[in-house]
Amino acid sequence: MMDNINNDINIEYRTSCEAKVIAAHPCYSSRAHRTFGRVHLPVAPRCNIQCNFCVRKFACANENRPGVTTRVIRPDEAVRTVRTALLNEPRIRVVGIAGPGDPLANDETIETFNLVREEFPDLIRCMSTNGLLLPERIEELDAAGVVTLTVTVNAVDPGIGKNIYSFVKYRGKTYRGREAFEILNKNQLAGISMAVKRGMVVKVNSVLIPGINDRHLVKVAWKVKNLGAYTMNILPLIPQGRFSYLTAPTPEKIEAVRTECEAVIRQFTDCVQCRADAIGVPGEECSSNSVTGNRGTDGADNRVCNSSDRIEEIIQPSGGM
Repeated sequence: MMDNINNDINIEYRTSCEAKVIAAHPCYSSRAHRTFGRVHLPVAPRCNIQCNFCVRKFACANENRPGVTTRVIRPDEAVRTVRTALLNEPRIRVVGIAGPGDPLANDETIETFNLVREEFPDLIRCMSTNGLLLPERIEELDAAGVVTLTVTVNAVDPGIGKNIYSFVKYRGKTYRGREAFEILNKNQLAGISMAVKRGMVVKVNSVLIPGINDRHLVKVAWKVKNLGAYTMNILPLIPQGRFSYLTAPTPEKIEAVRTECEAVIRQFTDCVQCRADAIGVPGEECSSNSVTGNRGTDGADNRVCNSSDRIEEIIQPSGGM
């Protein structure tokens, strides 16, 4: 009887904490998305898989997408970045690490989270990962106080997944094809389950790739929902890399797939697919190009979802820091 009471208390406490975290996280709540900010710390350059749609860049100031940053910074620089970002934007509630590679393939990720926790204990610590190393590093993430976790799961069927990844590097060996995907997906799903059991709020990102997984994502939704994921974020393919020949899904296609998956698991639909060095309230950040009104040769406004105009200033050595 006492065990049941304790379990009820634990569930109630976890639900209460989850609600508070979600209410302040711009990548989990539509209301928070327009109210609160986040700072992404680009401390993780290395990656252990190759997605066929991914092209990473480490010195990029004019592309607004995942996998790019103005520069990679050290953990000590990351703390200085947070310090200055909070002075410039007091609405920031979240410190995240999302690349430009996979955070768990870089020891600097855990070091950064531990440093951030010491100086900014009230900020939500968040991480995005491909999930390959999640089962073996989940304890470190838990100890560092990571409470929100995004895992990118693009398929759960090896027949589909083998077409999305070129290779997986795992424990000193490179895998390709079906075997590569099976290793990756097994670890992704195990890692999600382990994270949920530790009270982390899990979001699953899925890239909608026309002709490859567009009819399959509802199966992904069912699988991750059953593992305890809180929400799913379906992202349109950005045609590049080996998938540069594909066409991005239409808004109508994205909406149709989201509607189908919403019958299974709640959908987050406000994602702006921001950079590894994004700072601020989503949609309000801008680079120096946008501030000065500069436009590209095609006449388009070169608005960039990051703080590339400030990050160099933020991490410059100064005053004994």
